[in-house]
Amino acid sequence: MMLPMDERRIKISAGAITVTANLNCKPTADALWDTLPFMANGLTWGDEIYFSIPIEAKEESDSQDVVDIGTIAYWPPGSAMCIFFGPTPASHGDEIRAASPVNVIGHISGDAKVLKNVRSGTQIIVEKIYTKSGDL
Repeated sequence: MMLPMDERRIKISAGAITVTANLNCKPTADALWDTLPFMANGLTWGDEIYFSIPIEAKEESDSQDVVDIGTIAYWPPGSAMCIFFGPTPASHGDEIRAASPVNVIGHISGDAKVLKNVRSGTQIIVEKIYTKSGDL
């Protein structure tokens, strides 16, 4: 069953830090939703956390390499989920630039900058948020 974006909410836990996000209705986000929950060891690259996830998706036609703060994306070359909360080593000035084009799959709700305290090697847990009725 396809749920509207505002109903496809996920929780991302990294040690003591937890953020929530909404997934969009793109094919890569659908694939991610269908694999939840999962755990991975996070790595950092500037103000980005990334980690391998159990899906493989091709670059989508609207993939991009410059994103907004709080963007959650899939990086096809590394089969990785990326969470952007500031500039990366590839950025020019204040822009937020991925290593290469990514498929945008969602956006953090609230302040993504809380993720600055996450260190490489931290275990990341990504899971669905269930509604009060228990339905997805």
